[in-house]
Amino acid sequence: MDRELAKSIVEQMILSCERVERRFANISSSDDFLDSEEGLEKLDAICMQIVAIGESVKNLDKATEKSLFSKYPQIPWNEIAGMRDIISHHYFDLNAEIVVDVCKHHIAPLKNTLKIILNTF
Repeated sequence: MDRELAKSIVEQMILSCERVERRFANISSSDDFLDSEEGLEKLDAICMQIVAIGESVKNLDKATEKSLFSKYPQIPWNEIAGMRDIISHHYFDLNAEIVVDVCKHHIAPLKNTLKIILNTF
């Protein structure tokens, strides 16, 4: 396992989670994304961070020789990587409600778990 690479990836993922949280702070529904150009820009920016997180999940799995994620089954690692694929390949079909749900319910638990993981390196 490449511990230094894995640590670096986890640190970047935490920063991405924090960016999502900041950008999502004033969003209460998908309408907040869709009703203005500023909202669409926030949606784009958040989606870019979600793509980065999903790509990092794939890279982290490689760097840890597929040994890390089974220790943290509370996080849907495959779904995170899958969300990256959906945003990257089907952006115009993206449902803003799903992005709202991810931001409201999944980013904070992911960030908290990543902080726990970071302390293991």
